[in-house]
Amino acid sequence: MAYLHDLTALEQAAAIRDGELSPVELIIHYLERIHSLGSDLGAFVTTTFDLAVAKAKDAADLARSGGDDLPPLLGVPTAIKDLTVTAGTRTTFGSRLYADNVPDIDANSVVLLREAGTISLGKTNTPEFGTCCYTDNDVVGPARSPWDTSRNAGGSSGGAAAAVAAGLVPFAHGSDGGGSVRIPASVCGLVGLKPSRGRVSVGPADSESPGLSIQGPLARTVRDAAAMLDAMAGPMPGDAYWAQPMPAGETFLGYADREPGRLRIGRYAMPANGTVPAPECVTAWEDVSALLASLGHDVEDIDLPFAPAIIDCFNTVWGVKALDTVTDEAGEQLLRPITRAWRAYGRTKSGADYASAMKTMQVEARKSVLATAAYDVILTPTLGLPPQPLEFFTENCEPLDNLRRQGAFTPFTGVYNMTGQPAISLPLHWTAEGVPVGVSLVGRPAGEGPLISISAQLEQARPWAHRKPSCW
Repeated sequence: MAYLHDLTALEQAAAIRDGELSPVELIIHYLERIHSLGSDLGAFVTTTFDLAVAKAKDAADLARSGGDDLPPLLGVPTAIKDLTVTAGTRTTFGSRLYADNVPDIDANSVVLLREAGTISLGKTNTPEFGTCCYTDNDVVGPARSPWDTSRNAGGSSGGAAAAVAAGLVPFAHGSDGGGSVRIPASVCGLVGLKPSRGRVSVGPADSESPGLSIQGPLARTVRDAAAMLDAMAGPMPGDAYWAQPMPAGETFLGYADREPGRLRIGRYAMPANGTVPAPECVTAWEDVSALLASLGHDVEDIDLPFAPAIIDCFNTVWGVKALDTVTDEAGEQLLRPITRAWRAYGRTKSGADYASAMKTMQVEARKSVLATAAYDVILTPTLGLPPQPLEFFTENCEPLDNLRRQGAFTPFTGVYNMTGQPAISLPLHWTAEGVPVGVSLVGRPAGEGPLISISAQLEQARPWAHRKPSCW
């Protein structure tokens, strides 16, 4: 080991429990990296250095007590996406409207991560209200991929992904309403896990309607992602959706150490919106198909399990949801052009339009789940395009041009927010230019465990954690 940040999150937790590593030393190491690299990458909106050091001292005292029931991730650094509320810490939602917003409550996921022993170093960058599949805003600007800082880190959890990929935290909290964990994971060469609908509580302040968004981990390894999901998972009182719980005594981390058995895997590479994926994305998909077959799995081509109408349903729901933030005309002019475009689109939809879109979306999602019920896993490219330059996502253009580019970039991910199935992006392919291109595996409903098992098998067969960007 050359650096503390070479250790995985689980290795750091073990070293702290064994008295080989001080939480204070670890936290200060990461804070120095954030001070050195964070602004260049646009990874953080807000940092909480003093609070983190104080929490590290508390963790050190607890570790020295030598109790048998220490929190599993005691003293391990993380960061919270700036869409998720944190008591006493600025939460901007990526918008100038909320540049000075300091909530008085924590999200349930924030509480659970703290109870697991993690220490947050701050709030990670996100596009305004998480609306876009890239990360840029008028608060701190774009998040950049550590592999190539001329390229956007993806979104909407782009700051989280940039932070993990650059070694600013070992793993990070994200959220995914249409691909927002998996997209930046693909761009930044990480594991990005979108859990099943209802697996992680979004309460008490956020709304679970219409059931698209779910919080999940970004990490360098499958085991770290599984451990973070164990910390975050579980229904809370009042939640609208509850995923089927794990069997008693089992953990998601335990599945990472379990052989998946021989699986039946269906694959397709033409998305529901009709765009044609780039050769690099298809190559990655073909490559992983061959790897799965070499591991003894049955890999079969399947028809696209979604009707094209499901895309219009998503757009209607996304446009109406963009109106969650209520503001006056002066506030409206402070919003980004694409945020305003989505809100304008949402205002064209009636209550009947929204109800019809929700019904059709749910009916078509059920059809898709039934159509693929014979398969243990579905394999697709994560993205339709490789990592893109910052200017690809310019908002200094007609909004429809930007939205078409977003549609070409990320045509595969949003459908699985509509079905509510767990999905993971794995960094199993790099282009000749040295940038990562992820592939996506989709599990059965509430099937994160088996999905983690097959992901861990792929990681063992073709490890990726040794790959590091130049800033490492």
